[in-house]
Amino acid sequence: MQLHLSTWPEVEAYLAKSRAILIPIGSTEQHGPNGLLGTDALCPEIIGKRAGDEAGILVGPTFNVGQAQHHMAFTGTITYRPSTMIAAMLDWAQSLTHHGFERIYWLNGHGGNIQTITAAFSEMYHGITFSKGEGAGANHQPLRCMLRNWWELAGVNDVCRQLFPVGEGHHATPSEVSVTYYGYPEAQKKVEMHPKIAPLGPIYDAADYRRRFPDGRIGSDPSQASVEAGEKIVKAAVKAVISEFRHFAES
Repeated sequence: MQLHLSTWPEVEAYLAKSRAILIPIGSTEQHGPNGLLGTDALCPEIIGKRAGDEAGILVGPTFNVGQAQHHMAFTGTITYRPSTMIAAMLDWAQSLTHHGFERIYWLNGHGGNIQTITAAFSEMYHGITFSKGEGAGANHQPLRCMLRNWWELAGVNDVCRQLFPVGEGHHATPSEVSVTYYGYPEAQKKVEMHPKIAPLGPIYDAADYRRRFPDGRIGSDPSQASVEAGEKIVKAAVKAVISEFRHFAES
């Protein structure tokens, strides 16, 4: 069940049964020569939608722009300032709690978002504490948030290692590209990689990133990506999301 494809009476009926919602959150940034710019938003969106369809979970619109400043030397990347992203997440959460939601499960697709997401949670809890007059340090706010990176879901990493024992790498990985190809098979790209497996190394800023990794990959060979691999990864991820979301919703 998707929030943006539902009517307000349908959402009201959902709230009579559950006070929890799943929000896919990611980024719009380069993912190498064959990876879609929306990869980090599309992966949690694809997984979340299928979990919602299978288990009746309400899935909100995808928060599809995040912290991507270090990718800005690659055309098409869009980024938020940390303060902008925190403010937007806070507004989303306040809107949802206004309607009665008490649990927000943020399914994340971008490692660069993690620190900003956790800072946003602190802002949410701080605002709720003082708006309710509970005083500093109160520990009984009605809202609870959970952050889960999709690649850390139970069983997912095992599937990825089995599928891609060599060339998984750190960015523009065959696993994440496979998930997007499964969701959008018409968007597959056939590109030869040179070198086959990209080098590894640190990232300091956007210009330095482009110098060190001119095609955008870090340690990966995403030419291995396939629809079939994506289907296996999504199946494992959906199973884990449903189990974890239900436990969180009932906590």
